[in-house]
Amino acid sequence: MKNNIKIILIIASIIIGVIVLISCIFIGTNNMAINLEEQIKESKSSINIQEKRREDLIYNLVDTVESYNQYEQETMTKIVDARSKASNGDVEEAEILINAVAEQYPELKSNENYKSLMTELAVTENLIAEHRNNYNIQVKQYNKHIKKFPNNMILNIMGYEKLDDTYLNYEASEDAPRNLFEE
Repeated sequence: MKNNIKIILIIASIIIGVIVLISCIFIGTNNMAINLEEQIKESKSSINIQEKRREDLIYNLVDTVESYNQYEQETMTKIVDARSKASNGDVEEAEILINAVAEQYPELKSNENYKSLMTELAVTENLIAEHRNNYNIQVKQYNKHIKKFPNNMILNIMGYEKLDDTYLNYEASEDAPRNLFEE
């Protein structure tokens, strides 16, 4: 009778151990899938943040460059007016106007503004591409985890499915800046 109890306890222990082991495998696999899903959400959020940055930054930079261009255009108009007065014989008035314009506008640098705008455009687009690439990597890791054995059996039971990797084939988004200086 004591031997029967020992055998029953051993068998019960083995069964409990197998149940605990299977539970741990299920829990670990599920937790890893949850972790990967959260990384994907974070990556997608980063893309959205960078796209919003692009939208805010680019239009503000374009407005700044356009305003500065208008400022330079007004300056150049004043200089042309001063030259025409000089060509009409009113040299003193032209000299006064040119000096006033020069004092009022010591540095004209719209070319630098354009360079700065182009640099910001390149940096912003590179950041978006980098975040999209990170998203793609996260989706691939998740899909690998979902496909591996025995994960595929366990996660299939729990309702997990392979994700569509929508950013792998990059096409310019509809909100990408176009015709920035069109009036």
